[in-house]
Amino acid sequence: QVQLVESGGGLVQAGDSLRLSCAASGRTFSSYAVGWFRQAPGKKRELVTVISRAGLSTYYADPVKGRFTISRENAKNMVYLQMNSLKPEDTAAYYCAAGDFNSRLYSVRDTDYDYWGQGTQVTVSS
Repeated sequence: QVQLVESGGGLVQAGDSLRLSCAASGRTFSSYAVGWFRQAPGKKRELVTVISRAGLSTYYADPVKGRFTISRENAKNMVYLQMNSLKPEDTAAYYCAAGDFNSRLYSVRDTDYDYWGQGTQVTVSS
């Protein structure tokens, strides 16, 4: 069982940066791949980025490549999302999610993740 709590969201201007944090409970956190997803009003939830259990493999959705960076500190049960050069279209509720994928490094499908945080709102004004 893993519990996830996101923090770090807020209201920023276009071009600014934010760092989201995802704090996890549970001694086996390092066994889980972690993804960041986002959902804007009226839109489907979409993948932002994922990181493998050991943090050696990552995947980024095209809209955030080169601007966002995911990282994790398993000793602290933490995952981070550094967001730079924010755009108004990045406005959404951001969620971290954890999944145990056995032989796979991670999944890009939200339905594969078992544990979800409550979300943190990111609003980027133009």
